[in-house]
Amino acid sequence: MKNFDVIIIGGSYAGLSAGMALGRSLRNILIIDSGKPCNWQTPHSHNFITHDGKAPKEIADLARKQVEAYDTVKFHEGTVIKLKKTDEGFETETSGGEKFYAKKLILASGVKDMMPDIPGFAECWGISVLHCPYCHGYEVKNEVTGIFSDGDMAFEFSKLVYNLTKDLFIFSNGVSTLSEDQKSKLAQNNIILVEDEIEKITHENGNIRKVIFKNGKEISLKVLYAKIPFEQNVNPSRDLGCELTEHGFIKIDPMHKTNISGVFACGDNVTMMRSVANAVAQGNFTGAIVNKELAEESF
Repeated sequence: MKNFDVIIIGGSYAGLSAGMALGRSLRNILIIDSGKPCNWQTPHSHNFITHDGKAPKEIADLARKQVEAYDTVKFHEGTVIKLKKTDEGFETETSGGEKFYAKKLILASGVKDMMPDIPGFAECWGISVLHCPYCHGYEVKNEVTGIFSDGDMAFEFSKLVYNLTKDLFIFSNGVSTLSEDQKSKLAQNNIILVEDEIEKITHENGNIRKVIFKNGKEISLKVLYAKIPFEQNVNPSRDLGCELTEHGFIKIDPMHKTNISGVFACGDNVTMMRSVANAVAQGNFTGAIVNKELAEESF
């Protein structure tokens, strides 16, 4: 079977949630997923009611099992490399050369985090180098904590983290772009700005021990929050002309529609609020909206 009502690109929390909503609406769905979620090495997921503290894979595996129970939902393991608008809807092509067709597209493909060239950083990502205080902050409250960021982002983010710990450093990894007023405010709250360049992070099985600087300085840490660049896993801007926001997210309206008719998006690729709970909610909503659009068109 090559033709579907909807193709969902991405089979993690947002994609599976959208798939369940559409499967329960008797839509013929294909979910294409590479099997490489961004949180693959994160040991525990938090702030998702009924699933607090579970391993992300445990949540995803149960979700897939439940979605698979709907006969009209199919799965394909692969990576989408090209999207194309057709007279009937859309064509997706995978790295294996397979082509599939659908009336509607849901982009639930997430983002790829771009790790800095610092030994130990990637190995700790999702374990003790964290992106979100809501997802993981409670577990490391009142610990010696760092923020890997600079400028306005570091200043605003420090306000959230300061609520969880008063033993706080900001690592700008070079001369900081923080304003003098921002530096003064940080100092008033005893937040220490470190402008030395980082050489490496020492760790034990992904758990940070120390940040080592190029000048020989060392600072022991329990956790490091990091704001790092990302890129879209699928490039809807290049292939379809989908607009992106100034921060690099897929631009959507309140109904999760992109600027391209028939293309919807949900999950980490549309928001900086990256969490399992948020992805599930977005996917459920998007699936319902896509079903409504299909129903109106065929009525």
